[in-house]
Amino acid sequence: MPANRIRIAKDKVELVKALVASKDTTGPFQTYVEVIAFAAALGAKHKKRIPLEAIAKDLSPLRQDYFAIGFSALINLLAITETKEIQILGDNDIADEQRIHIFEEYANGGLEILQNELRGAVDYSERLLLILNSERFKQEKKEEFDLSKFLSEVN
Repeated sequence: MPANRIRIAKDKVELVKALVASKDTTGPFQTYVEVIAFAAALGAKHKKRIPLEAIAKDLSPLRQDYFAIGFSALINLLAITETKEIQILGDNDIADEQRIHIFEEYANGGLEILQNELRGAVDYSERLLLILNSERFKQEKKEEFDLSKFLSEVN
């Protein structure tokens, strides 16, 4: 079975490169794999799945086995959540391609969200921290005690 590869959309390559720490950048992530996994989780959270139109040529597709150590569960969870079919977890080429396809599209959606959120930012790490904190505080607000449900029962 040939190793499948995770592709990146051509219009998101510069963002992905900027998010990875290197001698030229101070990105918040250590590897491309981490960027794509974070983007896929973000895309899934916001239910944003975008098909890849043009594939990047200047950044080679990432081998699937690079994701095996820490992110294979994420790929599988996204696939099973999306399809609601256990067969997607099968050990065959078709299921593998479907899982990768779903993962790529969620990653592309997440990268689009990041592209919009990080536009004009000088320090991506600081802006990502602000995004994560705002998400955390949204969750805490949802857990507040709501008196309105008791008021509607009285009337």
